[in-house]
Amino acid sequence: MMTKSIQYVEMSDGYDIYTVVYKPEGTPIGHVHILHGMDEHIGRYEEFALYLVSEGYVVTGHDHRGHGHTGKKHNQFGFFCEVNGFERVTEDVREVLQVVRKDLACQSPILFAHSMGSFIGRRYIQKYGHSVSKIVLSGTGGPNNFIQKSGKWLAVAFARIQGKHTSNNMLYKLAFGKFNDDFKDVKTKYDWLSSDAEEVQKFINDPLCGFVASNQFFVDLVDGLNIIHDRKEIERVPKNLPILLISGSLDPVSRNGKDVWAVSEQYKKAGITDITVVIEEEKRHELLNETGKEKTFKLIAKWMEKT
Repeated sequence: MMTKSIQYVEMSDGYDIYTVVYKPEGTPIGHVHILHGMDEHIGRYEEFALYLVSEGYVVTGHDHRGHGHTGKKHNQFGFFCEVNGFERVTEDVREVLQVVRKDLACQSPILFAHSMGSFIGRRYIQKYGHSVSKIVLSGTGGPNNFIQKSGKWLAVAFARIQGKHTSNNMLYKLAFGKFNDDFKDVKTKYDWLSSDAEEVQKFINDPLCGFVASNQFFVDLVDGLNIIHDRKEIERVPKNLPILLISGSLDPVSRNGKDVWAVSEQYKKAGITDITVVIEEEKRHELLNETGKEKTFKLIAKWMEKT
């Protein structure tokens, strides 16, 4: 019988991170750790996690700082930390994995990393790539010179004037405001997430989703985008690490899949040899919450099984 356990894991700086563990009945065939995206939480991945458990995997995940139950416990949403937030949330992944893997007799974990989580995952494999067996990067994005240059300047200026913790609608709109532009008959500002209106409404109704992030969060996010696209840092990724890049052809975060191919090329130029790219036609940003998601679940699980 499958078991689910929840705990708060204390990080090296004393911060408590909400963590969930799903274990299958019997000996697991592997371990998958999930990194969720911005403005959401690990609970939204439970259906996918349970599918992987039914396939024999132990599945773990955590709510990043400023997100989900971690944010709720600390009464702080849309904020990583005072300085070097992107590096801190990357370290959180390593420290959470050290705890959840203590009692697991599995091979190195597979990371499944979505959207902002894919940025964190990409940094993680730059620093600790030899500690994972594979990585799935879902709904990732490529280099954006305007966001990474002008966005950083704006975010730093707002943080100095308004304070680091202050939510910033302007920066939020700069980052996400045009994501609905390519869609017709738009009913909500989150239609770009999925073509399944019911799933979009679930996101809107979720009290742990849809918050506006802080000035410092955007400073940290831009710092992260800069470092994950740095050529020297990309070259730190293990050359034999299997990478699956998956996105929807209508995903605005990946510029309708274009950025996925750009990231793939960056990895190829760095000498990484095992790269798979999948662009799902007519699908939007959240493939795990799209129509026909069961096929996506199976596709990902099949790729994870390959040796």
